[in-house]
Amino acid sequence: MTTPTWDEPGGPMPNEDFRAATQAIMANIEQVIEGKSATVRLALAVLLAEGHLLIEDVPGVGKTKLAKALARSIDCSVRRIQFTPDLLPSDVTGVSVYNQEQRDFEFKPGAVFANLVVGDEINRASPKTQSALLECMEERQVTVDGTTYELQAPFMVIATQNPIEMEGTYPLPEAQRDRFTARIAMGYPDPRAELAMLGGHGAHDPLTDLRAVADASMVRRLIATARDVHAAEAVQQYAIALVTATREAPEIRLGASPRSTLQLIRTAKAVAALEGRDYVLPDDLQALAVPVLAHRIIPTADAQLNRRTTDAIVSEIVHRLPLPHDRNRSPYDTRNNAGGNNQYEPRGR
Repeated sequence: MTTPTWDEPGGPMPNEDFRAATQAIMANIEQVIEGKSATVRLALAVLLAEGHLLIEDVPGVGKTKLAKALARSIDCSVRRIQFTPDLLPSDVTGVSVYNQEQRDFEFKPGAVFANLVVGDEINRASPKTQSALLECMEERQVTVDGTTYELQAPFMVIATQNPIEMEGTYPLPEAQRDRFTARIAMGYPDPRAELAMLGGHGAHDPLTDLRAVADASMVRRLIATARDVHAAEAVQQYAIALVTATREAPEIRLGASPRSTLQLIRTAKAVAALEGRDYVLPDDLQALAVPVLAHRIIPTADAQLNRRTTDAIVSEIVHRLPLPHDRNRSPYDTRNNAGGNNQYEPRGR
């Protein structure tokens, strides 16, 4: 197996090259996904944050198309898993098979041995099969029969799931949800986008014509560029305050984990890089709080009886915490030259 390079993903790219590469990927995906620029942007940010994406919505709104469009936009190995109740963990991770010629067991890699793994309707598989993804999503490795196999870099799981109220679904375990960096919903398209979809998809599927505009090596460099984005100590403290508030809120029985704090900062760095900044703003954390934190928390029984969604609870936490009122001079800005008109002076690379 190829040895992963998580600590050395490649050198950072110049700002102009980074912007050109990421815009090409987003434009490629938007040939298939109409009118969902913000969703496409967040999906790319999760990739650059070395995370995993959970797409939850009703059937028919383009969840799988978004996952496949992102996968096809990058020239790297892609495997798709259709999760069903009879799917076995060995179908996901791989299995050791006895080789008659060599008279020894030979490992047959499963579907997770790819750069991008698309898991369709993940919550239709049994909890035992869902748990087969835990090790590979967190540690980027698979252990079968006492032998550990490293996964290639980059590695990303893009999973889709239907709302839990639908027939034939199993709820994802807490440990599984916590490994997904962000959860997004596609939502129904507006009438104009749906009309454009009828014209563009009516007689031909544009997904079949999609060509890769990046490769695995370029993605590793994009990841390195996002890693290099600066997050001031005050911004990190604000991220901790957001996560801590989920653990202390009376409506939440189980708050967000320390892993979520790390992934919130990583995703904020990726979003800042996509916006052409080499520094993170508190605004980035506010915008990402719901997609990064809401799926990790468990509301109390009273909150569930009152039909309080986790998205609404996290949104209230974000609005309740003290926020900077003057964006030209934020109270969270502790960097040098803060007295000027530019909040969080950019660094020179």
